[in-house]
Amino acid sequence: MELRIKEDQMVGEISYCIVRCSLGFILIARTDRGICAISLGDEPTSLRQDLERRFPEATLRVVQVTEDTLLGRALALVESPHEKGVVPLDLHGTPFQKRVWQALRDIGPGYTTTYAGIAARIGAPRAVRAVARACAANPIAVAIPCHRVIRSDGAISGYRWGIHRKQALLEREAVA
Repeated sequence: MELRIKEDQMVGEISYCIVRCSLGFILIARTDRGICAISLGDEPTSLRQDLERRFPEATLRVVQVTEDTLLGRALALVESPHEKGVVPLDLHGTPFQKRVWQALRDIGPGYTTTYAGIAARIGAPRAVRAVARACAANPIAVAIPCHRVIRSDGAISGYRWGIHRKQALLEREAVA
């Protein structure tokens, strides 16, 4: 799925939905510029609280995923990672984080890389820990596929939304 990143700007209204998915609950949020958050969790309340914390100035509006085509397309990223389409993103992060997130988006479904591989790809080969921090700060699960980053020994580690979800995503993507 092709992803387009919009530049930072002030957030006014955010439409969001929380639905059950194959990985538990998923919150998908959007501004008029694109998807600004995809979070995974075990219960809806903590997902909404995290959205409120991240966007304290925004007016939050609950919508049904069926009412919003963009939210539906973002949900498809989780359930059908090999689907093609366009999902615009409204990213809020540092320039370094955005470089890392762009490099992550270049990793296709079914492929993985290491933190060192991402650091080398963005021209900062000694910034492995900073890459790991940028992955941990990723606000848009699956659309920015930080789950495709593994340790240099091949082990699966560190995923903001749970190692079991990272494993499930990687297994789902391995099936073409």
